[in-house]
Amino acid sequence: MSDHDHGHGSEHDHSGGGHAGHSHGVSPDADRRWLAIALTLITAFMAVEVVIGVVAQSLALISDAAHMLTDAASIVLALIAMRLAARPAKGGFTYGLKRAEILSAQANGLSLLLLGAWLAYEAVERLIDPPEVEGGLMLATALAGIFVNVVATWCLSKANRSSLNVEGAYQHILNDLFAFIGTAIAALVVVLTGFARADAIATLVVVALMFKAGYGLLHESGRIFLEAAPANIDPDALGDKLVAEPSVVEVHDLHVWQITSGQAALSAHILVEPGGDCHAVRRDLEELLRHDHDITHTTLQVDHAPAPALQGAQPGVRGLLPLDDTGHCEEPHGPVHRDEPHEH
Repeated sequence: MSDHDHGHGSEHDHSGGGHAGHSHGVSPDADRRWLAIALTLITAFMAVEVVIGVVAQSLALISDAAHMLTDAASIVLALIAMRLAARPAKGGFTYGLKRAEILSAQANGLSLLLLGAWLAYEAVERLIDPPEVEGGLMLATALAGIFVNVVATWCLSKANRSSLNVEGAYQHILNDLFAFIGTAIAALVVVLTGFARADAIATLVVVALMFKAGYGLLHESGRIFLEAAPANIDPDALGDKLVAEPSVVEVHDLHVWQITSGQAALSAHILVEPGGDCHAVRRDLEELLRHDHDITHTTLQVDHAPAPALQGAQPGVRGLLPLDDTGHCEEPHGPVHRDEPHEH
C-alpha cells in the first residue's frame, strides 16, 4: 500500500458503542404511542369546539378549533414521517427516508404561518366591527380546552423532542394551549365588562406566538435541507481543532451537515506528516469528534502529506498535493486549515 492509499470511511466502526450517540432515550414505538393519545384527545375536543364556537359567535373559539385541526394534521404527519424514517436504507435512498421527518417539520411550520395570517386578518376585521359574543359559553369551553391541551402537551413532552418532527407537533399543541389561555382571559373580560373586542385581541396575541413557532420550525428544518452545519458547531473552529491534533498537517474539504435532526455527519480530507500513523490519527480524530461534538457519522480520508509541501507551503495557499494525485478532488471546497495563522 502506498503512502497515499489511506482513504477510510469510518462511519461503520461500531466498536465501543460507536453509534450510541443516536439513542435519545425514547423508542419510536413509545413516541408513536404518546402522539396517538394526543391525537385522540385533540380530535374529539375539536369536534365539540367547532359547534360551540359557531353558537357562541366567538372567533377565538373557532380559531382555536382551526388551530386544533392543524394540531391533528401535524400529529398525523409526524406519525407518517416516523414510519417512513424507520424504513431501512436501500436502493437510491442511502440514508433511508430519515428526512421525511424534516419535511413534516417544514409542513408544520408553514401551516402555523398560513393559519396565523388568516386568523390575523379575521381578528382585525372583528376589531373594526365586533360581533356579539357569548362570554359565558366561551369561557367554559376555553377552560375545558386548557385542560385537554395540558394533557396533550404533556403527552408530547414525553416523546423525543430532539426530533424536529416531534417538536413541530409539540409546538402546534403548545401554541394551542396558549390560545386557550388567551381565549379564557378574553372570555372573562367579555363576561365582566362586555368588551367584545377582547376576543379579537386574544386572537392576535396567539397569532404572534404562532408566527414565532412557525418561523423557528422553518428556519431549523431549512438549515438541514440546505445541509448547513448544526447550529452548535462552527466548522472553522472545528477545522482548527482537528489540525491541532498530533501528526496532522492539514485539514481541508471539511463538511459538516445533518442527516436529520440530532444526527450530524462529517467528512474531511486529512493530511498527516510523512511517517505518521494514518490509522491512529483517524481513530484519534473520530474519538475527538464523538466525545466532544457527538458526531459519530464520520468519513475521513487520511493521507500522508508530500514532503515538498511541508517545506514550501504558504499559509492559506492550496497546492499541497501534487497535480497528479488523483486521490483529491479537482475543485476543493472551503478553507484550508493548518496549524499556523491563516484566514478562513
